[in-house]
Amino acid sequence: MTRARLNIFIEPAHAKRLDQVAAHRGVSKSAVIAAALAAFLSPDGEDQRQVALGKRLDRLSRQFERLERDQGVLIETFALYLRHYLTVALPVPEHQQDAMRAQGRARYAQFIQQLARHIQRGRSLVRDIHAESEADASTAHAAAGDPSTFSEGETA
Repeated sequence: MTRARLNIFIEPAHAKRLDQVAAHRGVSKSAVIAAALAAFLSPDGEDQRQVALGKRLDRLSRQFERLERDQGVLIETFALYLRHYLTVALPVPEHQQDAMRAQGRARYAQFIQQLARHIQRGRSLVRDIHAESEADASTAHAAAGDPSTFSEGETA
């Protein structure tokens, strides 16, 4: 089989890496380039790259959807809390405002400490609350005799 001779120019970093790969594998630089070019031009290689890219995009889409859902939950939670707070909070008399500010700073410091501990544990309060609410809902359904909560072969 005859081979075509090509004179090509590549970046110095690529040339260095090509030398390393050829030496490591014990083959010529021409063999490494031929294999890389065959893989790049192969329709199967392109299909595999497309499949891998599709899987990666699907995974990123799912992660984005979870982030969007979590952000929506947080926004709704904050809005509900804010509405509740503004509804029930009484105005503080002028002579008590300094004491209330000091108490607010102390509570905020305690909040930050709790938040730091929670983050260090690597847990999500939103997911914990969601899991608890699902467990409570399934317990309530089971207590009410909801047949959809029983496993196969189990009856009310």
